[in-house]
Amino acid sequence: MELINMDRRPKNPLDLPPGLLKKIGLGIAALLVILIGFSSFYTVQEQERAAILTFGKYTNETTAGLHFKWPYPIQQVIIVPAELTQKIYIGYRQVGDVVTPVDEEAMMITGDENIVSADAVVQWKISNIRDYLYNIDNPEQFLRNAASSSIRSVIGSEKLDYAITDGKTVIQDKVRERLLELQGRYNTGMQIIDIKFQDIEPPIGQVSDAFREVTNAREEKNTKINNAAKYENDKIPKARGEAQALLENAEGQKKSRILNAQGDVAQFNAIFAEYSKNPGVTESRLIMETLERILPKAKIFISESSGDTVKYLPINELLRGSGTTAGAASGSAQGGTAK
Repeated sequence: MELINMDRRPKNPLDLPPGLLKKIGLGIAALLVILIGFSSFYTVQEQERAAILTFGKYTNETTAGLHFKWPYPIQQVIIVPAELTQKIYIGYRQVGDVVTPVDEEAMMITGDENIVSADAVVQWKISNIRDYLYNIDNPEQFLRNAASSSIRSVIGSEKLDYAITDGKTVIQDKVRERLLELQGRYNTGMQIIDIKFQDIEPPIGQVSDAFREVTNAREEKNTKINNAAKYENDKIPKARGEAQALLENAEGQKKSRILNAQGDVAQFNAIFAEYSKNPGVTESRLIMETLERILPKAKIFISESSGDTVKYLPINELLRGSGTTAGAASGSAQGGTAK
């Protein structure tokens, strides 16, 4: 007899091998751990800073380096180039070495109802991340509009002649003050480092040529003034130095002559004192010294003609002799006549 299996029910497709659900769960958990790990660590570069948002609210800032945060949606990180100096171009756009004019920004009306083309560059950086992210919607566009408005306001109060010649630096400082005032009023979180005009040009055509000639003439005038000032600064100190040197030289000669005169007086007083003690000896010595000085090569004889026989004393020979003989001869010669 053949046995027939009456249980022909189809197998349940959900019947899985034992342990498969556990493996799937472990895989999902590992994937979640990996995703959380990747989303919990972030890196801030050297010229950047990061704002930490906890449940969408600003809570902290971090500087350069590797940092940890709670995964989204608990915490979120917004990285901004807060340490980088950035530029905004007014009146033109520059990408690399390519410069593209933007006439609608550059063309402005002066106080005397003339038109000028003003190009400027604004250097700025982020000073407060919280204000930068929350107080204004588009910070760069706001800065561009504020700079353009400040430039138009200042140039609109100045005359064309002044704007394109001597007033460029003054206008630049006024624009910077107005721009700083706007940034402080709206708390934009942006720091204005500097604003510089690249060029302020007069209208195109004959008027442009005329103003260019005026500008060139003023530049030549300023050049000549600077050269004259340079010449003055070179000559006047030199002349003062020479005058001072002459005064000091005269003062030195004056002191030298006074000292020489005082020495001569002292010498005369000393000789006079000795002369007062023995006028005859001093007189003879002075005569001998004077003759030796004015007649160094002359032959000197002392003679006496009071008697029938002329007596003379050869001084030169005696002076070449010994000191003792010379002294004795000088003593015996007193009262003689020098010829």
